[in-house]
Amino acid sequence: MTVPLQAALDKLIVVGDRVLIRPKSNPDKTRSGLFLPPGYTEREAIQSGYVVKVGPGYPIPSTDAVDDELWKPQSDRTRYLPLQAKVGDLAIFLQKGAIEIMYNNERYFIVNQQAILLLERDDFAADF
Repeated sequence: MTVPLQAALDKLIVVGDRVLIRPKSNPDKTRSGLFLPPGYTEREAIQSGYVVKVGPGYPIPSTDAVDDELWKPQSDRTRYLPLQAKVGDLAIFLQKGAIEIMYNNERYFIVNQQAILLLERDDFAADF
């Protein structure tokens, strides 16, 4: 029984300030279909792809914990500063900062938010 791709991705939990990206194109081939040598992709400094999942963000230290007030209930819930990247964005990122993985025969990159250079979002409406 084959699990649909989205259902399989729902099982993944992206941690911290990381983003899961599906590459936009197959860098092992040229547009005409020629296969490239293995070392070619390692020389590419910049990669692009679509954001598939986003981590919760940067953890914010709790300001509730004061040592002299131990009688107060402590909050165990960690708060996060959300990332700029959102699911569906086209991300241009540094490949050197990315970790390549294979999941369900699909190629993905795990990228820190710091390695993302540019995001393109279709629903972005700005007044210039």
